[in-house]
Amino acid sequence: MKIKYDLIHKDKNTEARLGKIHTNYGVYDTPMFMPVGTQATVKTLSPEELHDVNAGIILSNTYHLWLRPGEDIVDEAGGLHKFMNWNGPILTDSGGFQVFSLAKPKDITEEGVKFKNQYNGDSLLLTPEKSIEIQNKLDSDIAMSFDECVGFPHTRKYVEESVERTLRWAKRGKNVFNNPRQSLFGIVQGAEFEDLRKHCVEELVKMDFDGYSIGGTAVGEPKDLQYLQVEYSCKYLPKDKVRYLMGVGDPIDIVENVIRGVDIFDCVSPTRLARHGHALTKYGKINLKNTKYKRDFTPIDETCDCYACKNYTKAYIKHLINAEETFGARLLSIHNIRYLIRLTEELREAIKNDRVLEYREEFIKNYYGGKKNEG
Repeated sequence: MKIKYDLIHKDKNTEARLGKIHTNYGVYDTPMFMPVGTQATVKTLSPEELHDVNAGIILSNTYHLWLRPGEDIVDEAGGLHKFMNWNGPILTDSGGFQVFSLAKPKDITEEGVKFKNQYNGDSLLLTPEKSIEIQNKLDSDIAMSFDECVGFPHTRKYVEESVERTLRWAKRGKNVFNNPRQSLFGIVQGAEFEDLRKHCVEELVKMDFDGYSIGGTAVGEPKDLQYLQVEYSCKYLPKDKVRYLMGVGDPIDIVENVIRGVDIFDCVSPTRLARHGHALTKYGKINLKNTKYKRDFTPIDETCDCYACKNYTKAYIKHLINAEETFGARLLSIHNIRYLIRLTEELREAIKNDRVLEYREEFIKNYYGGKKNEG
Protein backbone atom coordinates (compact mmCIF):
# COMPACT_ATOMS: atom_id res chain seq x y z
CA MET A 1 0.00 0.00 0.00
CA LYS A 2 1.08 3.58 -0.59
CA ILE A 3 1.84 5.87 2.33
CA LYS A 4 -1.03 8.24 3.08
CA TYR A 5 -0.86 11.33 5.26
CA ASP A 6 -3.73 12.92 7.16
CA LEU A 7 -3.29 16.44 8.52
CA ILE A 8 -5.15 16.38 11.85
CA HIS A 9 -4.39 19.83 13.24
CA LYS A 10 -2.09 22.76 12.51
CA ASP A 11 -0.78 24.89 15.36
CA LYS A 12 -2.48 28.27 15.09
CA ASN A 13 0.74 30.25 15.67
CA THR A 14 3.26 28.27 13.59
CA GLU A 15 3.51 25.85 10.67
CA ALA A 16 3.70 22.86 13.06
CA ARG A 17 1.50 19.94 11.95
CA LEU A 18 -0.14 17.14 13.90
CA GLY A 19 -0.75 14.26 11.53
CA LYS A 20 -1.09 10.54 10.93
CA ILE A 21 0.86 8.37 8.48
CA HIS A 22 -0.93 5.30 7.16
CA THR A 23 1.57 2.50 6.40
CA ASN A 24 1.63 -1.23 5.63
CA TYR A 25 2.12 -1.79 9.37
CA GLY A 26 -0.51 0.51 10.81
CA VAL A 27 -1.09 4.19 11.51
CA TYR A 28 1.54 6.35 13.23
CA ASP A 29 1.35 9.84 14.69
CA THR A 30 3.56 12.72 13.54
CA PRO A 31 5.80 14.55 14.28
CA MET A 32 7.96 11.43 14.58
CA PHE A 33 11.62 10.56 15.12
CA MET A 34 12.91 7.51 13.22
CA PRO A 35 15.84 5.54 14.71
CA VAL A 36 18.51 4.64 12.15
CA GLY A 37 19.31 0.97 11.52
CA THR A 38 22.07 1.49 8.96
CA GLN A 39 22.99 -2.15 8.36
CA ALA A 40 19.54 -3.66 9.07
CA THR A 41 20.01 -3.12 12.82
CA VAL A 42 19.83 -0.14 15.15
CA LYS A 43 23.25 -0.41 16.76
CA THR A 44 23.25 -2.63 19.90
CA LEU A 45 19.42 -2.76 20.16
CA SER A 46 16.92 -5.55 19.51
CA PRO A 47 13.59 -5.05 17.71
CA GLU A 48 11.84 -5.68 21.02
CA GLU A 49 13.76 -2.84 22.67
CA LEU A 50 12.83 -0.54 19.79
CA HIS A 51 9.16 -1.37 20.27
CA ASP A 52 9.57 -0.66 24.01
CA VAL A 53 10.75 2.91 23.31
CA ASN A 54 7.70 3.39 21.06
CA ALA A 55 9.62 3.52 17.78
CA GLY A 56 7.47 3.65 14.65
CA ILE A 57 9.29 3.83 11.32
CA ILE A 58 12.99 2.92 11.32
CA LEU A 59 15.54 3.68 8.62
CA SER A 60 18.02 1.41 6.85
CA ASN A 61 20.82 2.28 4.44
CA THR A 62 20.69 1.28 0.79
CA TYR A 63 24.40 1.84 0.16
CA HIS A 64 25.61 -0.35 3.03
CA LEU A 65 23.09 -3.14 2.38
CA TRP A 66 24.01 -3.13 -1.33
CA LEU A 67 27.65 -3.79 -0.43
CA ARG A 68 26.95 -6.14 2.51
CA PRO A 69 25.16 -8.58 2.36
CA GLY A 70 23.79 -7.54 -1.05
CA GLU A 71 20.20 -6.81 -2.06
CA ASP A 72 19.77 -10.30 -3.54
CA ILE A 73 20.46 -11.94 -0.16
CA VAL A 74 17.88 -9.69 1.53
CA ASP A 75 15.42 -10.46 -1.28
CA GLU A 76 15.96 -14.22 -0.84
CA ALA A 77 15.37 -13.82 2.90
CA GLY A 78 11.90 -12.44 2.12
CA GLY A 79 12.74 -8.74 2.26
CA LEU A 80 14.19 -6.46 4.88
CA HIS A 81 11.38 -6.90 7.43
CA LYS A 82 11.86 -10.67 7.63
CA PHE A 83 15.63 -10.44 7.35
CA MET A 84 15.90 -8.17 10.42
CA ASN A 85 12.71 -9.36 12.18
CA TRP A 86 11.09 -5.90 12.30
CA ASN A 87 7.31 -5.90 12.12
CA GLY A 88 6.99 -2.16 11.62
CA PRO A 89 7.52 0.21 8.68
CA ILE A 90 11.01 0.72 7.22
CA LEU A 91 12.36 3.62 5.18
CA THR A 92 15.46 3.12 3.02
CA ASP A 93 17.55 6.06 1.91
CA SER A 94 18.85 6.13 -1.66
CA GLY A 95 22.54 5.68 -0.85
CA GLY A 96 23.24 9.12 -2.25
CA PHE A 97 24.60 10.73 0.90
CA GLN A 98 27.12 7.94 1.52
CA VAL A 99 28.23 7.90 -2.11
CA PHE A 100 28.79 11.66 -2.20
CA SER A 101 30.86 11.51 0.96
CA LEU A 102 33.10 8.98 -0.81
CA ALA A 103 33.04 10.35 -4.37
CA LYS A 104 35.01 13.28 -5.81
CA PRO A 105 33.18 15.99 -7.81
CA LYS A 106 34.58 14.69 -11.09
CA ASP A 107 33.00 11.30 -10.38
CA ILE A 108 29.47 12.76 -10.55
CA THR A 109 28.15 12.50 -14.09
CA GLU A 110 24.75 12.54 -15.75
CA GLU A 111 24.75 8.75 -15.66
CA GLY A 112 25.32 8.49 -11.92
CA VAL A 113 28.19 8.44 -9.43
CA LYS A 114 31.42 6.46 -9.66
CA PHE A 115 33.22 5.62 -6.43
CA LYS A 116 35.29 2.93 -4.75
CA ASN A 117 33.83 0.19 -2.57
CA GLN A 118 34.98 1.19 0.93
CA TYR A 119 35.45 -2.48 1.89
CA ASN A 120 37.54 -3.85 -1.02
CA GLY A 121 38.40 -0.92 -3.30
CA ASP A 122 36.36 -2.15 -6.30
CA SER A 123 35.08 0.50 -8.71
CA LEU A 124 31.31 0.93 -8.50
CA LEU A 125 28.66 2.98 -10.31
CA LEU A 126 25.42 3.93 -8.59
CA THR A 127 22.73 5.35 -10.86
CA PRO A 128 19.14 6.46 -10.14
CA GLU A 129 17.91 3.23 -11.72
CA LYS A 130 20.28 1.04 -9.70
CA SER A 131 19.34 2.76 -6.42
CA ILE A 132 15.63 2.11 -7.06
CA GLU A 133 16.31 -1.47 -8.16
CA ILE A 134 18.17 -2.14 -4.88
CA GLN A 135 15.41 -0.56 -2.79
CA ASN A 136 12.70 -2.48 -4.65
CA LYS A 137 14.50 -5.70 -3.71
CA LEU A 138 15.04 -4.61 -0.11
CA ASP A 139 11.24 -4.23 -0.03
CA SER A 140 11.13 -1.33 2.43
CA ASP A 141 7.88 0.57 2.91
CA ILE A 142 9.35 3.90 1.80
CA ALA A 143 12.07 4.26 -0.84
CA MET A 144 13.98 7.45 -1.58
CA SER A 145 14.84 9.01 -4.93
CA PHE A 146 18.54 9.17 -5.82
CA ASP A 147 19.66 12.80 -5.57
CA GLU A 148 22.80 14.87 -5.37
CA CYS A 149 23.52 16.14 -1.87
CA VAL A 150 25.51 19.37 -2.20
CA GLY A 151 27.87 20.18 0.64
CA PHE A 152 28.53 23.55 2.24
CA PRO A 153 29.89 25.98 1.14
CA HIS A 154 28.96 26.02 -2.56
CA THR A 155 28.32 28.39 -5.45
CA ARG A 156 24.88 29.25 -6.76
CA LYS A 157 25.91 28.13 -10.23
CA TYR A 158 26.78 24.65 -8.99
CA VAL A 159 23.54 24.38 -6.98
CA GLU A 160 21.52 25.39 -10.07
CA GLU A 161 23.13 22.62 -12.11
CA SER A 162 22.78 20.15 -9.25
CA VAL A 163 19.05 20.81 -8.79
CA GLU A 164 18.39 20.11 -12.46
CA ARG A 165 20.41 16.89 -12.23
CA THR A 166 18.50 15.85 -9.12
CA LEU A 167 15.21 16.42 -10.97
CA ARG A 168 16.34 14.37 -13.97
CA TRP A 169 17.50 11.59 -11.65
CA ALA A 170 14.19 11.70 -9.76
CA LYS A 171 12.29 11.19 -13.02
CA ARG A 172 14.58 8.35 -14.12
CA GLY A 173 14.17 6.59 -10.77
CA LYS A 174 10.39 6.99 -10.81
CA ASN A 175 10.24 5.54 -14.34
CA VAL A 176 11.76 2.22 -13.18
CA PHE A 177 10.11 2.05 -9.74
CA ASN A 178 7.98 -1.11 -9.70
CA ASN A 179 7.29 -2.35 -6.16
CA PRO A 180 3.53 -1.96 -5.48
CA ARG A 181 4.03 -2.33 -1.71
CA GLN A 182 6.46 0.59 -1.58
CA SER A 183 6.04 4.35 -1.56
CA LEU A 184 8.57 6.59 -3.30
CA PHE A 185 9.62 10.00 -1.99
CA GLY A 186 11.13 12.85 -3.98
CA ILE A 187 13.95 14.89 -2.43
CA VAL A 188 13.97 18.71 -2.44
CA GLN A 189 17.34 20.34 -3.04
CA GLY A 190 18.35 23.94 -3.72
CA ALA A 191 20.57 24.89 -0.78
CA GLU A 192 19.72 28.30 0.72
CA PHE A 193 18.23 29.73 -2.47
CA GLU A 194 14.45 30.09 -2.15
CA ASP A 195 13.80 30.27 -5.90
CA LEU A 196 15.74 27.03 -6.47
CA ARG A 197 13.93 25.25 -3.61
CA LYS A 198 10.58 26.47 -5.01
CA HIS A 199 11.49 25.29 -8.52
CA CYS A 200 12.62 21.90 -7.21
CA VAL A 201 9.39 21.42 -5.23
CA GLU A 202 7.20 22.43 -8.16
CA GLU A 203 8.89 20.01 -10.57
CA LEU A 204 8.83 17.13 -8.05
CA VAL A 205 5.15 17.71 -7.31
CA LYS A 206 4.44 17.42 -11.06
CA MET A 207 5.96 13.93 -10.86
CA ASP A 208 3.49 13.13 -8.03
CA PHE A 209 5.61 11.41 -5.39
CA ASP A 210 4.03 9.70 -2.37
CA GLY A 211 5.87 12.04 0.02
CA TYR A 212 8.69 14.55 -0.02
CA SER A 213 12.05 14.86 1.72
CA ILE A 214 14.05 17.97 2.43
CA GLY A 215 17.68 17.35 1.53
CA GLY A 216 20.92 19.31 1.61
CA THR A 217 20.72 20.31 5.29
CA ALA A 218 22.99 19.36 8.21
CA VAL A 219 25.94 19.31 5.80
CA GLY A 220 28.05 21.89 7.62
CA GLU A 221 25.87 24.99 7.32
CA PRO A 222 25.03 27.13 10.40
CA LYS A 223 21.72 26.38 12.13
CA ASP A 224 19.98 29.58 11.01
CA LEU A 225 20.70 28.61 7.40
CA GLN A 226 19.39 25.09 8.00
CA TYR A 227 16.12 26.49 9.34
CA LEU A 228 15.85 28.87 6.38
CA GLN A 229 16.29 25.98 3.92
CA VAL A 230 13.52 24.06 5.68
CA GLU A 231 11.24 27.12 5.58
CA TYR A 232 11.88 27.59 1.87
CA SER A 233 11.02 23.94 1.21
CA CYS A 234 7.93 23.55 3.43
CA LYS A 235 6.50 26.82 2.10
CA TYR A 236 5.84 25.21 -1.29
CA LEU A 237 5.31 21.53 -0.41
CA PRO A 238 1.77 20.10 -0.67
CA LYS A 239 -0.17 20.00 2.60
CA ASP A 240 -1.56 16.49 1.98
CA LYS A 241 1.81 14.70 1.74
CA VAL A 242 4.29 13.80 4.48
CA ARG A 243 7.45 15.92 4.87
CA TYR A 244 10.69 14.27 5.91
CA LEU A 245 13.82 16.18 6.98
CA MET A 246 16.80 13.93 6.37
CA GLY A 247 19.64 13.40 8.85
CA VAL A 248 18.58 15.94 11.50
CA GLY A 249 18.45 14.85 15.14
CA ASP A 250 19.78 17.58 17.43
CA PRO A 251 16.89 18.16 19.89
CA ILE A 252 16.67 21.91 19.24
CA ASP A 253 16.68 21.26 15.48
CA ILE A 254 13.72 18.90 15.85
CA VAL A 255 11.81 21.56 17.79
CA GLU A 256 12.67 24.37 15.37
CA ASN A 257 11.91 22.35 12.25
CA VAL A 258 8.60 21.00 13.59
CA ILE A 259 7.69 24.68 13.99
CA ARG A 260 8.53 25.13 10.30
CA GLY A 261 6.30 22.26 9.14
CA VAL A 262 8.38 19.04 9.18
CA ASP A 263 6.67 15.73 10.03
CA ILE A 264 9.42 13.10 10.35
CA PHE A 265 13.13 13.09 11.23
CA ASP A 266 16.01 10.62 11.38
CA CYS A 267 19.57 10.74 12.65
CA VAL A 268 22.35 8.41 13.82
CA SER A 269 23.20 10.79 16.67
CA PRO A 270 21.40 9.07 19.62
CA THR A 271 23.32 5.79 19.26
CA ARG A 272 26.56 7.52 18.25
CA LEU A 273 26.39 9.75 21.33
CA ALA A 274 25.66 6.68 23.46
CA ARG A 275 28.78 4.87 22.28
CA HIS A 276 30.82 7.86 23.47
CA GLY A 277 29.15 8.01 26.89
CA HIS A 278 26.81 10.93 26.19
CA ALA A 279 23.18 11.09 27.32
CA LEU A 280 20.44 13.48 26.25
CA THR A 281 18.43 14.83 29.19
CA LYS A 282 15.77 17.44 29.83
CA TYR A 283 18.54 19.67 31.16
CA GLY A 284 21.00 19.23 28.32
CA LYS A 285 23.52 16.69 27.10
CA ILE A 286 25.73 15.11 29.77
CA ASN A 287 28.96 13.11 29.53
CA LEU A 288 28.86 10.14 31.88
CA LYS A 289 32.63 9.74 31.60
CA ASN A 290 32.95 12.76 33.88
CA THR A 291 34.21 12.04 37.41
CA LYS A 292 31.27 13.75 39.09
CA TYR A 293 28.99 10.83 38.16
CA LYS A 294 31.12 8.23 39.93
CA ARG A 295 28.88 8.28 43.01
CA ASP A 296 25.71 9.56 41.34
CA PHE A 297 23.10 6.91 42.15
CA THR A 298 20.23 8.69 40.39
CA PRO A 299 18.78 7.87 36.94
CA ILE A 300 20.13 9.52 33.78
CA ASP A 301 16.97 11.64 33.65
CA GLU A 302 14.35 11.44 36.40
CA THR A 303 11.66 12.60 33.94
CA CYS A 304 12.33 9.69 31.54
CA ASP A 305 10.25 6.50 31.38
CA CYS A 306 12.78 4.31 29.52
CA TYR A 307 14.15 0.95 30.71
CA ALA A 308 17.57 2.44 31.45
CA CYS A 309 16.20 5.24 33.62
CA LYS A 310 13.78 2.97 35.48
CA ASN A 311 16.44 0.40 36.38
CA TYR A 312 19.97 1.85 36.41
CA THR A 313 21.97 4.77 37.80
CA LYS A 314 24.46 7.17 36.30
CA ALA A 315 27.17 5.66 38.49
CA TYR A 316 26.56 2.17 37.13
CA ILE A 317 26.39 3.30 33.50
CA LYS A 318 29.55 5.38 34.00
CA HIS A 319 31.26 2.23 35.28
CA LEU A 320 30.12 0.26 32.21
CA ILE A 321 31.32 2.96 29.81
CA ASN A 322 34.70 3.24 31.55
CA ALA A 323 35.06 -0.56 31.54
CA GLU A 324 34.15 -0.60 27.83
CA GLU A 325 31.24 -2.93 28.52
CA THR A 326 28.76 -2.83 25.62
CA PHE A 327 25.80 -2.91 28.03
CA GLY A 328 26.60 0.72 28.85
CA ALA A 329 26.28 1.77 25.20
CA ARG A 330 23.07 -0.27 24.96
CA LEU A 331 21.50 1.44 27.96
CA LEU A 332 22.47 4.90 26.71
CA SER A 333 21.18 4.05 23.22
CA ILE A 334 17.82 2.98 24.65
CA HIS A 335 17.65 6.20 26.64
CA ASN A 336 18.76 8.58 23.86
CA ILE A 337 16.36 7.11 21.30
CA ARG A 338 13.52 7.21 23.82
CA TYR A 339 14.44 10.82 24.61
CA LEU A 340 14.03 11.93 20.98
CA ILE A 341 10.84 9.91 20.50
CA ARG A 342 9.43 11.40 23.72
CA LEU A 343 10.41 14.86 22.46
CA THR A 344 8.22 14.35 19.39
CA GLU A 345 5.40 12.98 21.58
CA GLU A 346 5.54 16.17 23.66
CA LEU A 347 5.58 18.28 20.50
CA ARG A 348 2.46 16.47 19.27
CA GLU A 349 0.70 17.39 22.51
CA ALA A 350 1.87 21.01 22.18
CA ILE A 351 0.55 21.23 18.61
CA LYS A 352 -2.79 19.78 19.69
CA ASN A 353 -3.08 22.58 22.27
CA ASP A 354 -1.72 25.39 20.03
CA ARG A 355 1.19 26.01 22.37
CA VAL A 356 4.25 25.08 20.32
CA LEU A 357 5.94 28.45 20.83
CA GLU A 358 5.50 28.11 24.60
CA TYR A 359 6.91 24.60 24.38
CA ARG A 360 10.00 25.88 22.53
CA GLU A 361 10.54 28.54 25.20
CA GLU A 362 10.28 25.95 28.00
CA PHE A 363 12.54 23.54 26.12
CA ILE A 364 15.28 26.14 25.60
CA LYS A 365 15.05 27.27 29.23
CA ASN A 366 15.47 23.69 30.48
CA TYR A 367 17.92 22.31 27.91
CA TYR A 368 20.26 25.30 27.74
CA GLY A 369 19.44 27.30 30.86
CA GLY A 370 19.37 24.59 33.49
CA LYS A 371 22.32 22.33 34.18
CA LYS A 372 25.37 22.95 32.03
CA ASN A 373 25.20 21.14 28.70
CA GLU A 374 28.35 19.03 28.82
CA GLY A 375 28.27 18.09 25.13
